[in-house]
Amino acid sequence: MFQITRPEYISKTFRLPKELLRQMEETAQRQGVSLNSLVVQCCDYALRNLERETSPE
Repeated sequence: MFQITRPEYISKTFRLPKELLRQMEETAQRQGVSLNSLVVQCCDYALRNLERETSPE
């Protein structure tokens, strides 16, 4: 059976540099997505592509 799912969101407050926020707002507007959606996608991409640290020997 088809079920519609909805991701669970938690509200948090973050402080971002003014210029970074301006760039993100412009990017979100140009791409036709919400700022929240852009932030989620950027964080997800960064975490998935994070270089894994090697353990010290």
